Amino acid sequence: MMADRDRTVRLLKTARGQIDGILRMVEDDRYCIDISTQLMATESLIARINADVLKAHIEGCVRTAADAGTPEEKDEKIAEIARVIDKLAK
Repeated sequence: MMADRDRTVRLLKTARGQIDGILRMVEDDRYCIDISTQLMATESLIARINADVLKAHIEGCVRTAADAGTPEEKDEKIAEIARVIDKLAK
């Protein structure tokens, strides 16, 4: 993985902690808006982590394929990014 591994692990552990907290909130019958607020915060954190991973992929793997790869490797990397963009757009 090309992304900053330590940062990614730290942020994922933070997201896991947030999800554990949300689960406790649900189990404790907390106010729905408070739960929703925490869910949105967790979604935002996960989106930032994903953006970091994708940016590192583009700066590393895609750049390498563009600079030195075969035409097939270049096409595959572009197709990968296009598939991710399609998924993010849904």
